[in-house]
Amino acid sequence: MTKRLYLFSTIAIAGSLFYITSCNNSGDTSQAVVASTTKTLSPDELIKRGEYVVMTGACNDCHSPKVMTPMGPIPDSTKLLSGHPSNEPIPALDANAGKPTSWILMAPDVTAFVGPWGISYAANLTPDSATGIGAWSESQFINTLRNGKHLGNGRDLLPPMPWQDFGKKNDDDLKGIFAFLKSLPAVSNKVPAPIAPPDMMKMGSK
Repeated sequence: MTKRLYLFSTIAIAGSLFYITSCNNSGDTSQAVVASTTKTLSPDELIKRGEYVVMTGACNDCHSPKVMTPMGPIPDSTKLLSGHPSNEPIPALDANAGKPTSWILMAPDVTAFVGPWGISYAANLTPDSATGIGAWSESQFINTLRNGKHLGNGRDLLPPMPWQDFGKKNDDDLKGIFAFLKSLPAVSNKVPAPIAPPDMMKMGSK
């Protein structure tokens, strides 16, 4: 591992675990649909349901900055689900980074990713109005996960976000996720915009 990639490690093992988790989430989806009822959930019940889906869906793995402990990295409890830290720049990339035949890379705290799609950053999911989802409506949030489009009809959601798995969940699950995220402390953190492959290599490839 060279210095210019000191912020990255290969995703070989982590990627395998990620996709295994995603497959497991797909199985959970059918169970969630079966368990859905016509009962109108109270605000507290929606939040609890959303918390369960978020925690079992491993959302903190990518969307929360990490702190290092003797047992390895864990989500930073003061910045849960606030996305890739805005003050952590991406270093110069190897000339082969992002090519289909190269490794997929990720930041050590698993909040930024490099692949054939360019560079993607985990979004701020806290209810901060300026940098998170504080200004989003429930329908925009649900349509984002149903359609794989930012704000429901914008740019594509990029890997490794498994929006297809979340999009298969029923309305109560998605409404619950939104209610839970809106109940979190707002964290002001402006996540960088995704970087397309051509622009990625202008960042100082060596």
